[in-house]
Formats: sequence, C-alpha cells, structure tokens
Amino acid sequence: MVKAVQPARKSRKPAKADAAAGVAPAGEAQLLALAQNRVAIEAVAPEIDGGRFPVKRLEGEPLTVEADVFSDGHDKIAAAVVYGAADGEEWNETPLIFVENDRWAAEIVFDRPGLYRFSIIAWRDLHATWRDEAKKKRDAGKLTDLELTEGRELVHAARQSGRGNKAQQDGVVRLYDKLEALQAKSDADGQYHLLQDPETIALLAVAGQRTNLSRYPGNVPVWVDRKAAGFSAWYELFPRSQSGDPARHGTFDDVIDRLPDIQEMGFDVLYFPPIHPIGKVNRKGKNNTLTPSADDPGSPYAIGSPEGGHDALHPELGTFDDFARLISRAKDHGLEVAIDFAIQCSPDHPWIKEHPEWFDWRPDGTIKYAENPPKKYEDIVNVHFYRGALPSIWYELRDVVLFWLDKGVRIFRVDNPHTKPFPFWEWMIAEVRKADPGVIFLAEAFTRPKVMKRLAKVGYNQSYSYFTWRNTKAELAEYLTELTQEECAEFMRPNFFVNTPDINPVFLQVSGRPGFRTRLALAASLAGNYGVYSGFELCEFLPVPGKEEYLNSEKYEIRAFDWKSEGNIREDIAFFNRIRREEAALQDFRSLAFYNFWNDNVLYYGKRTADRSSFLLFLVNLDPHSAQGGHFEVPMWELGLPDDGTVKVTDMASGQEFVWRGKIQHWWMDPHEQPYAVFKITR
Repeated sequence: MVKAVQPARKSRKPAKADAAAGVAPAGEAQLLALAQNRVAIEAVAPEIDGGRFPVKRLEGEPLTVEADVFSDGHDKIAAAVVYGAADGEEWNETPLIFVENDRWAAEIVFDRPGLYRFSIIAWRDLHATWRDEAKKKRDAGKLTDLELTEGRELVHAARQSGRGNKAQQDGVVRLYDKLEALQAKSDADGQYHLLQDPETIALLAVAGQRTNLSRYPGNVPVWVDRKAAGFSAWYELFPRSQSGDPARHGTFDDVIDRLPDIQEMGFDVLYFPPIHPIGKVNRKGKNNTLTPSADDPGSPYAIGSPEGGHDALHPELGTFDDFARLISRAKDHGLEVAIDFAIQCSPDHPWIKEHPEWFDWRPDGTIKYAENPPKKYEDIVNVHFYRGALPSIWYELRDVVLFWLDKGVRIFRVDNPHTKPFPFWEWMIAEVRKADPGVIFLAEAFTRPKVMKRLAKVGYNQSYSYFTWRNTKAELAEYLTELTQEECAEFMRPNFFVNTPDINPVFLQVSGRPGFRTRLALAASLAGNYGVYSGFELCEFLPVPGKEEYLNSEKYEIRAFDWKSEGNIREDIAFFNRIRREEAALQDFRSLAFYNFWNDNVLYYGKRTADRSSFLLFLVNLDPHSAQGGHFEVPMWELGLPDDGTVKVTDMASGQEFVWRGKIQHWWMDPHEQPYAVFKITR
C-alpha cells in the first residue's frame, strides 16, 4: 500500500517589504480573495455561449435575469443584478428575489438602443440572519441583551460601511442613536421592534455591510434594439413596376404615389430589392432566360454598370433628390424605407476593373460567376473576402452601408449573408452601430439552423425563417415552440415573410384565396415581424411549372397590377395590421401559448400580456379546401377562473360581443368564408 505523504506545514510570516507596505504576499492574496468569494453564483441566465454573444432585447422590454445563488451554513443571503452601459462606469442595481430551490430572479429594463452588460453579486446578509434568529429566540422567551448588542453592532457596522447616499447614511446614524437611547433605558422590547421595523430592514438593505461579497466572474453582454427590430410589418415591392404601365419604367415618384395605398393596408416598413445600376453583360431576359431583348431591364440583383455600383442609383428610378423626397414622404405615411444590401456584382461592375483582387478568377483568366448548383447566375459574380481582398473589401462594404445610412436608410435586408464570413458580419455590423445603434439588419438566409442562429448571434436583428415551409399543425407548433421558448429566443428574431420574389410556396400555388388568408393570419399573429411581397394581396400564385418560383417574375421584367382588383385580401391585411398595433399581446413574440383544439386541421393559440389586459385567442383553419371545426379549451386557468367560469368575448373581426360559459367550447370555420377567428377575452 502506498501512503500519501502530507507535506510539513510551515508557518510563513510576510516578508519585511510586504509587511512594511501592508501588502499580503501573492499566494496569500489569492487565498484571501478565494475565501472572500464565499457565496456561490451559478447557472446565470440568459447567457449566450458563456457571454461570447449578447442577449437581445428591445428598448423598454423587460429582461428577466436568473441565477442559482447559495452558500454554506444556515446564514441568510442576499443577491442583486448589477447592470449598465458597456462603455460606462456606473452600475445600476436591482435586488434578486428568491424563487425556489436556490434559484433567484430579477427583472431589469434598458430604455435606449445600445450595448449593455449585467452581472450578479451576492453576500451573507447578517442582519436578515439576526432578525430570523432573534425572532425565534424571542418567541421562545430566550432573547438576551447579548443578542440585542449584536443587533446594535450590525447597525454600527452599517454606519461605518459608507454605503448608500447621504440621506441613507444619515438615517443609519439616527437609527444607531435611537438604539443607544433605548439601550440606556434598558428597553429591550423597543430595541427589538426597532431592529425588526420594515424601515430599518429597507435602510440596512442599501446601507448595511455586505459580508463575503461575491461576484459572478463575467459581465453578460446585452444588445438593446429599437422597437422596430422586434415588431414590424414589411411590404416589399419593385419600384420599377409601380408606373402602372409595363412599357414604362417606374420611378421613385411612382412609388410616392403608392404610399397612401400601402399605408391603408397598415404596413410600417417599405422594402425595395436593389435600386442600383443594372449590368448589361450576361443580362437575363424574361423568366431567367439568357436571351434578353433590347427592352429587357435585367435583374436588379446584377448590381453595377459603367453608371456606378453599390453607392449609385439606377438612373431610370430617379436621382438622389428624388430618393430623399421618397424617404421623407414615406415617413409622413408612417413608413420606413428598407433597401437590399446584396454583396454581388454584375460582370461590368466598376469594382472589377478597379479592384480585380476582390474577385475569383479562373485559370484561363475569366472571372468566376455565381453558382448554387444546379442554379447558375451568369449575370452575377461574387466578391472574395480574404487573400488580397482583406481588409480593403471589408472597409469598402462597410462604407457602402454607411453611405446609405447617410441617405436616410436605417433598415437593410441582406441577401444571402450565410455565404459570407461570420467574422465580417460581426465586425461590419458593430462598425455601423458606432454611427447609429438603431440600424436594423435582416438576414435573408434560408440555410441550416445553426448557421441561421450564428448570423443572429453575430449581430443580425432579424432573420428569415422556415415558416414559409411549415404548414401542418404539428410542424407549426414544434417550430414556434423552438423559436419562442428555447435559447434562440434570447438572440434570434424571425421575420415571417409569407412569400418573396424568389419563393412562391407550393401551399400558395394550390390553395387559392383561402390559403393566402390562412398564411397571412398565421404570419401576422404568430410573429413580431412579418412581411409580404407585393402581389400577395392579389393572391398571385402562377408558378414556373414544378418550381417554387413565380412565372413572369418581376426579377426579370417590369409588370403592372390593378392593386384593388376583385378577390384581393387587402381588408384582411389591414385588419391584422390594425390589431397588431392596438393589442399589446401581439407586440411580444414570446408571449405565445398553444392550446387544445381537438382537430388536427385547426391551429389554436393565444397571446397575452403579463397582466392579461390584452389576451387574444386565434383559431386558424389550415385546410384551405374544406370547412373544419371542433371543440376547444378556453384557458380559464390563465385568468384564474375555474373550469365552469365565465369570460367575455369580442370577435375582433366582426366586433360582435358574447359570453363563453365553461372551459369547453365549439367553433366551425369555412375557409371560403373566414378561415380564421380572433377573439379577445376578459374576465
């Protein structure tokens, strides 16, 4: 058997130099620091990848901070969350409240966009321990002068701590003087009651000594966005198709003429695909052909020509003065303009001659055009981010965004960000935020889940999602539960676009007008951010056979529409956008809860504020062809009511008011009449 040999213990006195300076030796200093950190602080939440990336919130949106906090022994402990601006020196403090099983929580709020941080502190609360033990001894008739002396000493320690403001420090002095006076009179009851007084407790909570003050080792970053990052309704259109005549290229002034129409539907973001000069080399014709006519305008995603690149306007749209007028008039109509930031170039973009090192070249000297096999984009070439392009292309692309920011654009939808380096986005977005922390970036990335989430982590405020392809009750419930209740809810905000110029979902191709109303109801009520591509309100669905693409796509030709033609769903859009503005429950993406409806063709869910002042229930028929109905549960428990309770109900679409008695109710929906129902309930 091998015996462990214990090293001989040696007493060590501080070296003379250390002792003279009043400084403990390095090893002893580490020991003292470790001993001081007596209260354990663990499992802090929310925290993304150990604090590598920020938690996200909106201005004014509560952030619930939680942590496991505990210590050895039986002493009472106290804890607080401390927080402030990331670049500031001041810390605010909010007490953590015990929840259960050593879990503590507090709610904090940030009132303006920017980068913040929080941490957790905890300590042994000797006054709380004294109060608890003194009460037990007094109730047992065993409280002595010695315990009262210990209580007075705690107040004396508070007087010496220097904590609290001047008024609180003066209050501690007065408290101590009162205790001394009562002690001089041998008034034990008076001292006891004064030490247990709520005002004393509150005073010592801020001014008392914090014994064994411990701190969570990290500062958790929090990025706070303006409200439009978490709550917005987007309307996408091609400016060149707004003239009303397919033979005439639309202008910014034509878009201005449409602003009242878009405002009438209730949107708040007006989004344009690229508005830059369009290349002529390998220009695409109608329906993505390689044989354009002389009149074909080309794809706006083929950015750049001798007339300019990413910091220029397509001449036929108008001038920068026209664009500035559009920005101003849109604001008058409650609309903010968003533009595409597409990092790709036509083969005749000025950058190719000026900076050939920014592009990929083949061995035969030809430039490599974009591909996503089997798709080919002969009119587009991609930039390179490394080799000779680093760092100059990074600075150039940042400056493009800053250029448009200077022109009044604060929202950018980014094309295919998942094909560009994560470090670039993290750097570029942070750089732009130095100029304006209110800038919003939407990631158009239909790719792998972890890639989409990484883009959100590195800075994107909003993200495209898989909503477009989630059609069944099980698919929708599972996906929305992930988005609203799992960790990604702390940093990723989906934008539920119902269609895009690139995506004409199969469901819309085969479901007719009822299907469009169904998908609108789902997107507008489930998500904080949602969007439609123009033509959706007209139930445009004609596809390229066998593909999720639009036939006669606006990407390749100018089109004209009758925006109020028969069969449109403008009233449905206006209805949902109105209740989104009016009902606070719809402005919190994570307030979602699914409830029981005994029919797999009906999705049933609710959204509610914490105080239940805004409580909406949604029933959506997922079958666009047949009527569906069944019994469902009214969430009486959410209102603190028994199963046989009564709730007042308002049908939000019709305005009709009635009463539901009892938890089980029945509803029926014919998709050709009304494929959805929206109810507001109150006690």
